[in-house]
Amino acid sequence: MNWRLISLTLLNASKNYDEDFPPDYEKLHNKGLAMLRVAVAVRRKLGPEPLDALYTAYGESIWNRPAPQDAGISAEVMSEIATPEHLEAVLEKAGLPTEFSAAAVDSSLDEELLAETESALSRTGKDVGTPIITYQPPDGPSFFGPVISDVPQGAEALKLWDAVLTLTGWPGFAEIKRSRRDRLNLPLLKNMNTS
Repeated sequence: MNWRLISLTLLNASKNYDEDFPPDYEKLHNKGLAMLRVAVAVRRKLGPEPLDALYTAYGESIWNRPAPQDAGISAEVMSEIATPEHLEAVLEKAGLPTEFSAAAVDSSLDEELLAETESALSRTGKDVGTPIITYQPPDGPSFFGPVISDVPQGAEALKLWDAVLTLTGWPGFAEIKRSRRDRLNLPLLKNMNTS
């Protein structure tokens, strides 16, 4: 797998966060930007191979933590994400030097992130989000998704993947979408109020 990175902060630079997004989205996107900068620094120094472990460690550190007792993602949980301590713990879990955490504030890495964001959008169109996956790279089709609320395991995961590959392999296929989705089934969100 060859990871390319997409920054929602850079993608939405021309938007007014107060008018175009729910509260705190800008903070979330900026935390993502900090984590992406660390990923760029790791890739520049060590190549693309460590990004699988880094991406997994990021996800587990955020979404696989126990749910807070309140009815949602607390401000305390959000304040911990992308801090130097969080980044160092993630890097350590991924088997990487913790010194890479300093890259979180290095805006000189943004040029590379913007170029990769623009490259991804040139393959899919601009009205998508993340993830964007290119199947059979470098010339295969690219699509946003799949976006799922529950992670399948074993045979079910293979069945879903085969279905995605079948759709993306059809030359004229462009989109399949529905707005209503089940609530994300992740440990952090277990106590979230659904009303």
